[in-house]
Amino acid sequence: MAGQWVPRDHEELTAGWRLWLELDSSGWPRPDWDGSPDEAVRGLQELVHAADEILAQYLAGGGPAEAEVAGLIRSLQLSASWIRELWAGDTTPLDGERMALLHSDLAGFAGHARGVRTLLAEGGGWASLTL
Repeated sequence: MAGQWVPRDHEELTAGWRLWLELDSSGWPRPDWDGSPDEAVRGLQELVHAADEILAQYLAGGGPAEAEVAGLIRSLQLSASWIRELWAGDTTPLDGERMALLHSDLAGFAGHARGVRTLLAEGGGWASLTL
């Protein structure tokens, strides 16, 4: 993901910081994963919920819908939503082919999230905190 994010004010900086913190939790399955696709995408559901809250609070506080942070949040929502819709509720055991597809979907999201997190860190001035 190329580009630069420059927060326009304290409210956008705060929304960016909150999003950056949420993105620290991985889109990958947790250590207690039960092996189902449904459980594998549960973290994405939680991330989208948190992103929804961040965006709603930002907009309710008077932040403009066209702000860059709003666009970054929407890009994450879109990227995660199609994966969630595809795999949520799927409890069928994974064979090699389906495991590869799920891994590819999650890796694609993780790459996008990493790019957004980097933009936020660089624009917010906390790039030294990025591991």
